[in-house]
Amino acid sequence: MSRKTLLWLVAAVVVSLVVAYQTLGSTAARHANDFAARADVPTVQPGADVLAGILVVPVRMHRYDYRRAAFGEAWDDNNDAPGGHNGCDTRNDILDRDLVDKTYVFTKRCPLAVATGTLHDPYTNTVIAFQRGAKVGEAVQIDHIVPLSYAWDMGAYDWPQPLRVRFANDPANLLAVQGQSNQHKGDSPPAEWMPPNGAFHCQYALQFIAVLRGYSLPVDQASTGVLRQAAATCPVG
Repeated sequence: MSRKTLLWLVAAVVVSLVVAYQTLGSTAARHANDFAARADVPTVQPGADVLAGILVVPVRMHRYDYRRAAFGEAWDDNNDAPGGHNGCDTRNDILDRDLVDKTYVFTKRCPLAVATGTLHDPYTNTVIAFQRGAKVGEAVQIDHIVPLSYAWDMGAYDWPQPLRVRFANDPANLLAVQGQSNQHKGDSPPAEWMPPNGAFHCQYALQFIAVLRGYSLPVDQASTGVLRQAAATCPVG
C-alpha cells in the first residue's frame, strides 16, 4: 500500500469518526430535551389519595439478608432510559439524561460517555460540576429513589432475578444527585429521610409512590403521612 493511499484511508476514518460523534451528540441532545420535557412539576387531582391502591404495612421488617448482588451487576444496558440498549450501562444513560452542558468521550464501556457536565441537584438545589474520573462518584451519584434494600425488605426478596435486575436499572427509579446527600439518605424511606430541598418534595414523593405502585410494593405506615404531606405541596391539576 502506497503512502498516499494510506493517508487517504486515515483521513476517511477521521471523517467517519467526526460524523459519528456529531450524530451521537445530536441524539444525546434530543434525549436531554426529552427528559427536560418530562421534568415538569407534577400535579395532583383535588381530593385524590395519592396512596390509593398501595398496601400499607405497620412497619418495615428488616430481613438482614439483603445483598446488592441479588439485583444483578451494579449497572447493565437493558434499561428504558433515553438511548438505552446503546452499549452504555444505566449509570452512563442516567448521567446523559440528567446532566446539562455536557461533553462526551468514547470509552470501552460506552461509545458516548459523559466526560463533563453540570448537575442541577434536585436534592440540595446546588449546582455541581461533573468531570469523569476515578473519584467522580464522590460528587455525583445515581440514587435509587426507592432504595434497593427497602424494596428487598418490602417484598423484592421474593421476586425472580430478572425483575430485580429490571428494578435496579429502571430509569423511573433513578436520579443523578449530589453524592453526599445520597450517602446521607442510604436506604432510608420517606419517614426517615426527605430531600433537604423542600421544593423537590412534591416530585420526590410522587416518584417514590409511582415506583411502589409500578412494582406492587407496600409502604411502611410511618412513611404514609410524610408522602401525603409532600404530595400536598404539588400544584393542583
